[in-house]
Amino acid sequence: MENQLLFDIFGWIASIGLICGYLPQAIHTMRTRRTDGISLPGFIMMAIGSFAFMAQGWMLGREGVFMFFTNAITFTCSIIIFVIKMQNDRKKKK
Repeated sequence: MENQLLFDIFGWIASIGLICGYLPQAIHTMRTRRTDGISLPGFIMMAIGSFAFMAQGWMLGREGVFMFFTNAITFTCSIIIFVIKMQNDRKKKK
């Protein structure tokens, strides 16, 4: 029982930390539409990593609930930023 409680506590800490790290960048990018300082390869790699952790969390079932939902949110943020970055880069080329 104690191990499950510690597992859940660390899951919540990890989830809150990652979401609080990702969400402000996504919100800022959506509001300003500015992506000049964002590395496209970096965000692609983070999206791939988030998707892989999301899949792993799904496969773990109950034990992976934190991993799944946290990475579903960070994956969504990565995709949003990626789309805005691609739109901005396309506009610059014209």
